[in-house]
Amino acid sequence: MTSPPEGKPLARIPKLSSSVHDINAEKPPFGSRILTQESDVWTQNAWDHVPPPEDQTETITASLARQRLVPVPEDDKKNYNAKPAKYWDNFYKTNADNFFRNRKWLHLEFPELLAVAEPNAGDATICEIGCGAGNAAFPLLTANQNPNLIIRAYDYSTHAVKLVQTNALYSSPPVGKIEAAVWDLSLLDTLPPGVEPGTVDIVILVFVLSALHPDEWGKAIANIHKMLKPSGLVLFRDYGRHDLTQLRFKSGRLLEDNFYIRGDKTRVYFFELDELALIFTGSRASPAQKTSTLTEVVDEDEDNEPTPSQTPSSLSYTLADTPDPGSDATLNFPSSGLSSDVHHNLLRPLAHCPPHPLFTIEQLGVDRRLLVNRKRQLKMYRIWMQGKFRKTE
Repeated sequence: MTSPPEGKPLARIPKLSSSVHDINAEKPPFGSRILTQESDVWTQNAWDHVPPPEDQTETITASLARQRLVPVPEDDKKNYNAKPAKYWDNFYKTNADNFFRNRKWLHLEFPELLAVAEPNAGDATICEIGCGAGNAAFPLLTANQNPNLIIRAYDYSTHAVKLVQTNALYSSPPVGKIEAAVWDLSLLDTLPPGVEPGTVDIVILVFVLSALHPDEWGKAIANIHKMLKPSGLVLFRDYGRHDLTQLRFKSGRLLEDNFYIRGDKTRVYFFELDELALIFTGSRASPAQKTSTLTEVVDEDEDNEPTPSQTPSSLSYTLADTPDPGSDATLNFPSSGLSSDVHHNLLRPLAHCPPHPLFTIEQLGVDRRLLVNRKRQLKMYRIWMQGKFRKTE
């Protein structure tokens, strides 16, 4: 990829595929925006699968050391963990539906959502947990062509649910049906209103598990497992270990390792791949399908069709084949930071969680992205985790 001649407008590299690759694919799909020449970094506002800079280890070490010097006081920890829904209520009262953008990217990352929205897909139920103001539910509803699709949207913020219920699309959906209610994912053995055990086809869990205390993970997974049909699917995306937002936290924000309180008093955890595998399957992820992929530079030819060129790289990693329960398989390839240590809760069976294996892994990978502020000449390294987990029969 070369820089355009002076005076000629920059051609935007289209993003045509998911940022996390299918575990069964021999090669990553065409369409990812891969940076192969540092001189091109300012020509786009985002690049996929970008490895951290050489000095990132030092940056991480310094940031974590600074945060550990002044953690959240013990009394404050109890207050933050006692009623977390209260702080999300305050968040939505302040920001209404203006804070998060609509998640139109869901169809790109999770094509399973398109399949159940087809006109003849038949009866299907999607349950979005942590729906907020409806930034995922309403784009899904707008694109839906299946009259038999039900979208159920839940959040433990009362104000967030009110925002969903007062949206014009809620009372008059174009096709299909939407229902929203207040529900806390972390309640013990409690399903949301209107949901019977084994009746949900797809659960959307996007930037939700990170808001829970690690002691609540077992109850959350038990509830998700209970509501899903046999072979039902969890579509997951959340924050990755040593993401830019984690490293930026100032003093007085650290609740415990990798778990923080934001300025608005909402909580956030930053995951490793092994942690997610343990949460959903009871075993660490297998490196059986570690991929040393090809980078792909996508330019526009005269017919506006993507023309890929390929050069060797090792920027992307995907995992497959859940190990047998009790396996000690460990990751031995680059993770999202200095280590692949897991939370101590995951070194034993999770409290209030049925015996594993509850799910198998269909996709589990890291989405590394370099976001670029071209005006200020800033580089921002973001790390997200993404997965698809299938309920066992």
